[in-house]
Amino acid sequence: MSPFQASVVQCAPSFFDKSKTVEKIGQLIRTAAKQKSRLILFPEVIIPGYPRGLIFGTAVGGRTPEGREMFLRYWENAIEVPGKETAQFAKWAKEAKAYVVIGVTEKDMTSDTLYCSLLYFSPEGRLIQRHRKIKPTAAERIIWGEGDGSDLTVQDTPLGKIGGLICWENYMPLARMALYQQGVEIYLAPTADCRDSWQATLTHIACEGRCFVLGCNQYLTKEHYPTDLKKKLVSDHPSLPSSGGSVIISPLGKLLAGPVYGKETILTSEIDHREIIKSKMDFDVIGHYARPDVFDYTWKKKP
Repeated sequence: MSPFQASVVQCAPSFFDKSKTVEKIGQLIRTAAKQKSRLILFPEVIIPGYPRGLIFGTAVGGRTPEGREMFLRYWENAIEVPGKETAQFAKWAKEAKAYVVIGVTEKDMTSDTLYCSLLYFSPEGRLIQRHRKIKPTAAERIIWGEGDGSDLTVQDTPLGKIGGLICWENYMPLARMALYQQGVEIYLAPTADCRDSWQATLTHIACEGRCFVLGCNQYLTKEHYPTDLKKKLVSDHPSLPSSGGSVIISPLGKLLAGPVYGKETILTSEIDHREIIKSKMDFDVIGHYARPDVFDYTWKKKP
């Protein structure tokens, strides 16, 4: 396979406004395409934003009418999959001649449940995969349901085998192993975590999986929140809820781009499959370094 350019988009949403955020995503896809990127990754739930600092009127054993109104507002700014927004993303992916992967809040119209989902669009203009986060973390469970794990799949593409997990799913060793067993080569890790410990996780995954890792986060300040929502933030909410930290890492843990903090930006780097082969000389998690005589692994693919 020939080397190609890949980009991660560190950006802010138009918070709680899916229409404006969709429009911004289109502009950023076009910008990345001008850099000849053939793979473009956006952060976790860029639509309608990661609601850090909002409690949705909840406490253990209690909910408020105002909190339910906030949930309704968030739900109304989530997207259907498939739907008109996904059709637009597919069109833009085709125009860009690139694989485009976007983190969204998805609303399931059969149940009204929301999911934290990762959508994959092909250069042919098709939605080729949807992955629903299998375990929302802590208070995220107020908002999102659990995916059933049947979509922990890797896409075999002309660019290589592309797959990924969302945010703290990447702390789940068995979820990572599901991707490794499918031979993932380009590992996508959209997130809402901007801490130093997250960078250590991404580097570990690159070295463990002997794969390229694309980490992508939002850049979000308190000023990105609508005025009425600023008043509902927890009292100790920071002025910079998410400083970024997007990064591209080689299969041996070398930083190829980033991490970048404190601004919206697009990071781009070359992906060369020869680096994957060279990295596996001394370690291959599912090959010569595996011990199937010692360990068994089972992925229950069916819901």
